Amino acid sequence: MDAEQFFTAVQRVAEADRATAGRATRATLETLAERISKEEALQAAAELPAEIAPYLHTAGPAEKFDVDEFLSRVASREQVDVPTAERHVRGVFSAFAQAVSPKEYDDVTGLLPKDFTYLLPRGTDVEIVPAKVLLDKVAERLGVDTETARRTTEAVLQTLAERLARGELEDLAARLPAELRELVRAAAAAAPPGGRQMSLDRFLERIAEREGIDPLVEARKHARAVLTTLREAVEDDEFFDITVQLPPEYRPLWTRG
Repeated sequence: MDAEQFFTAVQRVAEADRATAGRATRATLETLAERISKEEALQAAAELPAEIAPYLHTAGPAEKFDVDEFLSRVASREQVDVPTAERHVRGVFSAFAQAVSPKEYDDVTGLLPKDFTYLLPRGTDVEIVPAKVLLDKVAERLGVDTETARRTTEAVLQTLAERLARGELEDLAARLPAELRELVRAAAAAAPPGGRQMSLDRFLERIAEREGIDPLVEARKHARAVLTTLREAVEDDEFFDITVQLPPEYRPLWTRG
């Protein structure tokens, strides 16, 4: 694979033009070089096109940062927001997997923690449903446009983040795309570590306050649309782990049937 083929592979997955693909490649590989060992970076660089290999140069030891910090660094280098950086990183990792040998790919990705898995083209442990897919499904359920579905989804997730304990919240955040993950964590930061106790009525009232809608009718419908969509986006066992601490009165909001 030559450099132009690499950039074309990035463009296809990242939905970017040629110039953006170039910037994304540099930002992602420079950040990857900070995260892996110097020896592994050199070995991987040796299998990349000559124009791209220097992006993996590193002089220091590997830094142990998580996927959120990785995306933040890429976003800063590219001067884009984190959701855009996430899409670009997926594109670069996809091209990287095609450019190097399977052994080298496995050696590099084996140095990354499990929370990187959803960014990788061969990742099977965690599948993150893109934000657009989630929002389109909520919009379809409610018969509204995507922007309205976004406001509804954000209101429900922010309220759920207030209600859950921090540990369970991290399980939820880990299954969300970047833009919704950051929203959830920000809402949780303002709540007590163990979550804020709320009856179902108060939960729906909080959603209604955020959206400016009727708490008895619309908020219940909105909460059900978002939570049912969320249940479909993650496996039942994962969803159970997230919601097990909620009282039984909440269950009609996501129960099928």
